[in-house]
Amino acid sequence: MKKTITTIFMVPTLNIPKGALRLLGFINAYQLDMDRELDYGENNVIYLLFKPEDMSYFREFLDAEYQRTSKIIEDYDYPEGYVILIYKLDDKWKRDFKLIKAGKYSTTSPGFQKMFPKVIKIMKNGLHKDEISLQYRVFNKTPDLVEFWEKKLGIEWSDDMEVWSGWDEATEILNMMEIKNKENETANN
Repeated sequence: MKKTITTIFMVPTLNIPKGALRLLGFINAYQLDMDRELDYGENNVIYLLFKPEDMSYFREFLDAEYQRTSKIIEDYDYPEGYVILIYKLDDKWKRDFKLIKAGKYSTTSPGFQKMFPKVIKIMKNGLHKDEISLQYRVFNKTPDLVEFWEKKLGIEWSDDMEVWSGWDEATEILNMMEIKNKENETANN
């Protein structure tokens, strides 16, 4: 499943260890849940979708999260083992989140950009490898991403263009029926 912009550029600001997210069955993050009428108004919140394999381990994590941060404000379950955690985003980065939603990644503040590592470790063929993080490459419009888009779109890139796709509200809203349908398609293939 393609990661949402919320997952790529907002979840890391919550300071949840990335490895923990993977172990906990993290799927994606969203701005809203279309099946919930609850509105948090002006509060900038995001919805993290999980499908934990080990529910007792997940509950331990959840208990620890409520102790670690006041940013987690609610959790609820969906049938078939899905869990949603709602986090309030830090108001300190409100301007940066607006820029992300406007697709102006390279104009986010230096402080915001510093929250994302320049280099990440990835596992490839059983070996650890250092790689420049996607966020760093997007914020800094690195030559490899410029070249990728130039080839893909067949145009010459200009300095005012960003190197990541813009905000698509539809993909940033949790639709559980769509998630379950995709899971069923994958299971049937």
